[in-house]
Amino acid sequence: MTKKKYQPARLGPDLPRCYLRITMILVLALCLTTPALAGLMSAIAVLGAKLSNNQHKVDQAWDWLKRIWICWGIINGIGAFIAYSTPHFSGLATITP
Repeated sequence: MTKKKYQPARLGPDLPRCYLRITMILVLALCLTTPALAGLMSAIAVLGAKLSNNQHKVDQAWDWLKRIWICWGIINGIGAFIAYSTPHFSGLATITP
């Protein structure tokens, strides 16, 4: 009886597909965590305002909540401006012979 040689699994043909799946999962996770973190920070600021024991901490919590909302508005405004203005400049970077 002859012994069989150990042959590791071949990942060669499946390796690009595996990399693609891992990359897609990471990109999807990064895209979905940003809105969740903004909502989480808002919830923490509200809880900090409601559960604190003195007025100074309440004022600080509401100030943080205002900062979060202002930053959220600015970031979404920049995105809306870029989405609106990009089609207007789409043909300007071409050279016509």
